[in-house]
Amino acid sequence: MASNPTPGEEPQDSTDAYVGMDAEEAGRRARERGWQTVRTLPPGAIITLEYRVGRLNFEVDGGRVVRCWKG
Repeated sequence: MASNPTPGEEPQDSTDAYVGMDAEEAGRRARERGWQTVRTLPPGAIITLEYRVGRLNFEVDGGRVVRCWKG
């Protein structure tokens, strides 16, 4: 039986630092800092709640990040 893969390390990055940033600039910065996936969502979007290592989520309103969280 194959073993389960071990998740990699996430960047040690403050999610609060992205709030208020321009969404495009925030996405570039997140990728430069090592986030594998950057997901941009509109306010109130319906999403699944599974946690994914290496994913950063941005809630974007008017082109600005209003909320940011890992997973």
